[in-house]
Amino acid sequence: VVESVVATTISDCATAPLVMVGASVFVVIYAIQCNMLPLVASMFLVFPLCIIPIVVLGRIVKRYTHRALERISDLVSRMHETFTGIRVVKAFHTEKIEFEKFQSVSVSYFKSVVRALKAELFMAPLMEAAGVLLIGAFLIICYSQHIPFARLTPLLLPAIIVYRPIRQMARLNANIQRGGAALDRIFSLLDTDTVIKESPVAVKVAEFKDRVVFENVTFSYGPDTEPAVSDICLEVPRGGVVALVGETGTGKTTIANLLARFYDPTAGRILLDGVDIREIKIDSLRKLIGVVTQETILFNETIAYNIAYGTEDASMEQVIAAAKKANAHDFIVADASGYNRVVGEKGFVLSGGERQRIAIARAILKDAPILILDEAMSALDTVTERLVQDAITMAMKDRTVLAIAHRLSTVRHASQILLIERGRTAERGTHEELYNAGGHYRKLCDMQVLD
Repeated sequence: VVESVVATTISDCATAPLVMVGASVFVVIYAIQCNMLPLVASMFLVFPLCIIPIVVLGRIVKRYTHRALERISDLVSRMHETFTGIRVVKAFHTEKIEFEKFQSVSVSYFKSVVRALKAELFMAPLMEAAGVLLIGAFLIICYSQHIPFARLTPLLLPAIIVYRPIRQMARLNANIQRGGAALDRIFSLLDTDTVIKESPVAVKVAEFKDRVVFENVTFSYGPDTEPAVSDICLEVPRGGVVALVGETGTGKTTIANLLARFYDPTAGRILLDGVDIREIKIDSLRKLIGVVTQETILFNETIAYNIAYGTEDASMEQVIAAAKKANAHDFIVADASGYNRVVGEKGFVLSGGERQRIAIARAILKDAPILILDEAMSALDTVTERLVQDAITMAMKDRTVLAIAHRLSTVRHASQILLIERGRTAERGTHEELYNAGGHYRKLCDMQVLD
């Protein structure tokens, strides 16, 4: 919308005022020569009444254009949601329901567009009607003052010249109002402050030497919400493996996100080699951290591109070596396209296990000293789980690991395990210590037939 407004209005905005000013100067000069200046001056004072329809209807155009843009956003969102979830729609035979929802949003969008168009179409006629009334009143006044028509004839030419730019003003204002509504939505997004603030005295950190420490870390997602994690104390020495276990929604992923500094703690601090991570440059911090998430994100590019993502200077030999360590090389070369195979949107041409191994290969290639594993073993069959587990074991080698897991078999060899309940540390220790303690951790183990 903004592009269209800029393309269609700039030239008219530049020429229309010049034409109107030129015609007005001619009228004023002629009025002075003919001793009609008071009458013409009164006309100029009353003439702005023609602008009233433009101003009033322009606001209506902007309001309904804004609504139309919101509706088209809802429409596209509904389309995307339905198309991506088409299998669920088909499985539950809800095509008719989805069609009715789409139709409702589409009709609402159409009505908003029509209302904006109606207001825009009425601008020019109302403005012309107001102009005709004013000209008629001007002629009546001239007749009452016995001004001969011959003296008014020279004013016809500038009136004709001004007519076109006056009509343009209505269209220009409508376009500008549409652009203003679009810009409101653009800037409402651009002005959203989601950037983590970097300290002006932040330092660069080239390597990870000693340990990561969480000191009484508390975090809330909003000022009026309950803390997602509370008073977390945790120490991860270099080369150590710390596992976070517990039920869904207890704050395990939040702890990992705090370490990667996707958020800042509400209270407490996180230290990297004794330095608060808020005092470390964000780019240098994240170069030290590799992440393998539960929901594997792949881009609609080649397998080689996805493995090398974040390590742009990697050679093909390094990409292949990382894929081999992640147990991904065999299934990659089994396809004729090999590493040049395009994985599709979100990697849909690959299975879940294949996507996860690509993500692990990406983390291995990055070779970050700190590795975050967030449910990297979820929803896998037994054979694939073994392949991914072997890949994870290779990725964890010589790295400091913060692992989040529901499958306790994947973290039983961790140097320290924290059981998180309602955002707090409920139990802490090794697998043997926690199991022998007979607490909630043991119940989780027994439910998973793990001894």
